[in-house]
Amino acid sequence: MKTKRMNCETARSICIVKTLAKLGHFPSHKSEKEAWFLSPLRSETQASFKVSRGLNRWYDFGIGKGGNVIDLVCLISGCSVGEALGYLSEGLPVSPSNLNFRKSSQIKEPKSKILKVLPIGHCSLKEYLSSRKIPLHVAATYCKEIWYECHGKTLFALGLKNHLGGWELRNLYCKSSTTPKSYSYLKKGGEKLIVLEGMFDLLSLAVIASEEIERADLLILNSLSFIPEVHPIYKNYKAVTLYLDRDPSGRTATKNLLKSYSHFNDGSSLYKNFQDLNEMLVNKQIVQF
Repeated sequence: MKTKRMNCETARSICIVKTLAKLGHFPSHKSEKEAWFLSPLRSETQASFKVSRGLNRWYDFGIGKGGNVIDLVCLISGCSVGEALGYLSEGLPVSPSNLNFRKSSQIKEPKSKILKVLPIGHCSLKEYLSSRKIPLHVAATYCKEIWYECHGKTLFALGLKNHLGGWELRNLYCKSSTTPKSYSYLKKGGEKLIVLEGMFDLLSLAVIASEEIERADLLILNSLSFIPEVHPIYKNYKAVTLYLDRDPSGRTATKNLLKSYSHFNDGSSLYKNFQDLNEMLVNKQIVQF
């Protein structure tokens, strides 16, 4: 199936921070105006890769180079501009062999060592859940309190386990993951599958539509880049409902999946005035159904 790719002008408006997240890179620290990363282009231990959130431009101080999101995808993956536009418009990985080669041979990514897995109990995590309007009992159904070591520091976060045994990690200050990074698949033996983009989409839908989520199997992508990998799962279900973000990447992924599968439905109209489920939950009085 061929899809129409966006032009360069449109692609340059796509958020660099979100694009980096979908490629597996998360901020070491951030503010309202900027985000700092360990460079995705080389090995380093101190973050010197800056993203200006207002300008939506990046600059790597270690190599003295910067640019827009198209330039960045080209450099990370070693691909052409056309391939980069294909990734940005379709939400699919570009030149996987090149990308994997760069990750394994050139980019030394931080390793996180799991120290302990506990029921959610830390007061900071409870406050974080409260700020996102997620009741503790809902979070406890799907997540754990994870203590881990990264760069010699002991940290803790909410953790959602993926199907390979890695963890998606979230707290007030960071959005990270441990290896192996993959999607989360929660099977209950149902005939319906719900597909969500991330941890807080899952938790938010569990608050908003608890009965629906209890009756269905759940697939949490943890990154749109896993869409090609999960295609074999879809054939096991009579109905699949998508709750992906309403940003350009999420909308395009939803559109492509609806074209490919007749038994798919788009559930994002539920939060049509918001980017995702949690944004709606936080900013609007929700009547559970």
